[in-house]
Amino acid sequence: MPGTGTGWEPAAVAAAAAILVAVAGGVATTTDAWYRALRVPVWKPPDWAFGPVWTVIFVLTTAAGVLAWTGDPDPGARGVLLAAYAVNGVLNIAWSVLFFRFRRPDWALAEVAALWLSIAVLVAVTGRVSATAGLMNLPYLAWVSVAACLNLRIVRLNAPFRATA
Repeated sequence: MPGTGTGWEPAAVAAAAAILVAVAGGVATTTDAWYRALRVPVWKPPDWAFGPVWTVIFVLTTAAGVLAWTGDPDPGARGVLLAAYAVNGVLNIAWSVLFFRFRRPDWALAEVAALWLSIAVLVAVTGRVSATAGLMNLPYLAWVSVAACLNLRIVRLNAPFRATA
């Protein structure tokens, strides 16, 4: 039915938003000499694994958002859904900026807690409409949990950090 937001439009908008967040996060991520000089735990995933993992996460999270959007005609609930995804997107990009551009893994560690909570909110707001949609966000939550542990180890192995000029 035209105008209900249940056709192809939600998928197109969600895909565009996901691509925007992915590209912004990717641009913020630099694996330069500073990054390569960091001491990391032996269990750190190889750098090549991050791209494929994030691609799967973005596809699943985008699909979850579309399922929740098309499954709930309530404008108020849709507003909450959009707000949750917007906050999550900003926090997703912010982590990369803090860690890679500002070279402040310590600040990124504090920020990753907010990112993790925003993903838990995505699980809740999508899962309220569709159990499948809620479950589709769990890989994102799991990956950011691993990333938070990795971030913590990097901070412990490399601190103190100083602001860069």
